Amino acid sequence: MHPHLAETNTADTGGEPDGFEAWTALQKATDQTRANLIADIVGHPQEAPSVQELDYMNPALGEDAIRRHLRVLQDIGVVAELVVEPGNRVRGYPYKFYQITPEARELFDRNDLFPEDAWQRQYARVEKTGEIAEIEEMPRPE
Repeated sequence: MHPHLAETNTADTGGEPDGFEAWTALQKATDQTRANLIADIVGHPQEAPSVQELDYMNPALGEDAIRRHLRVLQDIGVVAELVVEPGNRVRGYPYKFYQITPEARELFDRNDLFPEDAWQRQYARVEKTGEIAEIEEMPRPE
């Protein structure tokens, strides 16, 4: 690792107990496929799409590949998984959603990456099926 970047990384973690590492987050998040997924998360009207929605926006990937990339982003603290409690789930609808963590949002803002307004406009332009539009409107867990 470049010495200057290591110093920046240490400063960026701020001694946080979760160990969010800015350099690792930037390195993994700027991979083209993961960057596309992040852009779709940022662009989503509720900023928390399901795998089904991400699959609709990235049909060449497939749900398994999307889940693998989301796991990478979760492991480094860029994405958090929101889960609907078992008693509140609706059969046939997703119960897991993904959002950008506050640490990642702050890092992206500092580096002018994934601007919310631009990606939300882009996401809104995509024509959605009835099923995807319905999922898009579902309430997300806190």
